[in-house]
Amino acid sequence: MAKGYWVSVYRSIADPEKVAAYDKVTAPAIEAAGGRTLSLGSRVVAHDAGIAERTVLIEFDSFEQAVAARESAAYQEALDVLGDAVERDFRIIEGLD
Repeated sequence: MAKGYWVSVYRSIADPEKVAAYDKVTAPAIEAAGGRTLSLGSRVVAHDAGIAERTVLIEFDSFEQAVAARESAAYQEALDVLGDAVERDFRIIEGLD
């Protein structure tokens, strides 16, 4: 079964305090859903049309698990904490077998 990944590329951060509060509540939600944070990248080198801003990579045992984690009540609560503090591109992708 192919793994699933959350890839979140931040375009801008308007409120770092909200991001810090989000980090505190989202970590337990991700772990409870079986996710493993591989990178909370604050060091980013961007190429082409990329933006050198925070990039986050989280791994799950399956694509389906990654989708379910995003839809979970615990992660929805974390999104409420984050609010409009950031502009980001959030994707769930399937890994290779």
